[in-house]
Amino acid sequence: MLGPSNQSFKLYTNKGSSGFVVEAALAKAGAPTELITIDYGQGEQNSPAYARINPMRQVPALVLPDGTLMTESAAIIIHLANLYPGSGLAPPVGTSAHAKFLRWMLFMVVNLYEADLRHVHTDRYTAVTDGVGAVKAAAAAHMARSFAVIETALDPWLTGGELSIADGYLAMLCTWSPVPLTSPKFKALRGAIAADPAYGSVWARHGFAA
Repeated sequence: MLGPSNQSFKLYTNKGSSGFVVEAALAKAGAPTELITIDYGQGEQNSPAYARINPMRQVPALVLPDGTLMTESAAIIIHLANLYPGSGLAPPVGTSAHAKFLRWMLFMVVNLYEADLRHVHTDRYTAVTDGVGAVKAAAAAHMARSFAVIETALDPWLTGGELSIADGYLAMLCTWSPVPLTSPKFKALRGAIAADPAYGSVWARHGFAA
């Protein structure tokens, strides 16, 4: 384990992206971080300089203090939770609560995040123009089913009585839902993330609403 360091992390991100959850994890851990905004409106993600950092031309990308590059937001926050075990990012490794943390992190990546990509970036999934509507509809339906499944796990949060960064990840995904989520559980979750001293300022900076 690398352990906390006085050296700074470098996070490539942009507003409203899954860079939120990485920035929130770093804030919760109290880790010194340099934020670098990649402006999609200006096409900066397609620049040769950024393509050398992340060939997929996506954010977030995180440079660790030792120079190691990480991409994929879920992998990054799991790593940060391991790196800062006393920060409250995740339950202790080896506990049943940590098993829940891992289960729901992977569930959200495979189901909710992937379906959101199909809904927003439909052109990546079909080359047939008249197939766009069907792909979007199927993605939205899959998200709805997945939200219904994960809602049952909130008791009150994904790993039990303490917020984890998995709850921040879910709150972010809730804001991306094609259909507003009216469940009291999801509303309470977003409110808790917005009110958290570390997560809340990052939540507001990214323009998410409780």
